[in-house]
Amino acid sequence: MSEWVSALGGIGTSGGWHAALLGLAASAVIALLTWFASLAYRDVSLVDRVWSLCIVGAGIAYAAALPQTGPRAAWMLAVAGLWALRLSLYITWRNWGEPEDRRYQAIRARNEPHFALKSLILVFALQAVLAWVVSAPLLAGVAAPAAWSALDTAGLLLAAFGLIFEATADWQMARFKADPAQHGRVMDRGLWRYSRHPNYFGECCVWWGLYLMALAAGGAWSIVSPLLMTVLLLKVSGISLLEKDIGERRPAYRDYVARTNAFVPGPPRKAAS
Repeated sequence: MSEWVSALGGIGTSGGWHAALLGLAASAVIALLTWFASLAYRDVSLVDRVWSLCIVGAGIAYAAALPQTGPRAAWMLAVAGLWALRLSLYITWRNWGEPEDRRYQAIRARNEPHFALKSLILVFALQAVLAWVVSAPLLAGVAAPAAWSALDTAGLLLAAFGLIFEATADWQMARFKADPAQHGRVMDRGLWRYSRHPNYFGECCVWWGLYLMALAAGGAWSIVSPLLMTVLLLKVSGISLLEKDIGERRPAYRDYVARTNAFVPGPPRKAAS
């Protein structure tokens, strides 16, 4: 039994499962409150502003529910908290005063009538569950008493690097968009010279780093979190969706695609002759 508990990263107890359910409840409450706000503003894209808070809210619930936390709990929650707060504030600032995101407008159009009610399940409940799954390394790391190791240090450094990398990419893009002289041009400077989506790369680094810390705690099972985050960013709501028709809307972007890696940073390629 002790080996099984260790393999689950400390959650193979009634207290661990209770903490997991409280984490899901915390994520659901944040999503539900945002749904009410979306009804008032007729804007379900508000969910993007709170999704990261759903994740760290689950993590805080884990720490509050468990009678004792492990040696990596504070570090993991601090990194996740900084990541969540920065991302939430940035998306809120970026979208302030803007209409509902066109991705959600398309979802709304496909699901009328009564989309306001349907969105509770299609958007907010789904996002709450996804956030809960992504928070898995926080549960594994917070719950496990395993001693700090070199793998923890490596994970913490990778997560910190990802947080700085992502924040730098967003800052560079914000400055670019704020410059009237750059209107209509493609951002291919700074970190964006080496990756078309350096912010997404940084975000993945954050969650793979936190997973390494969970792995050090015995929570190998929580690999579902960085795998899910990577799939979402690469194939679902990230790169694939954003670049679906951008080449048609902005022909210059096709040249950018031809010379720049989509995700992992690398040296720009030479234009084909």
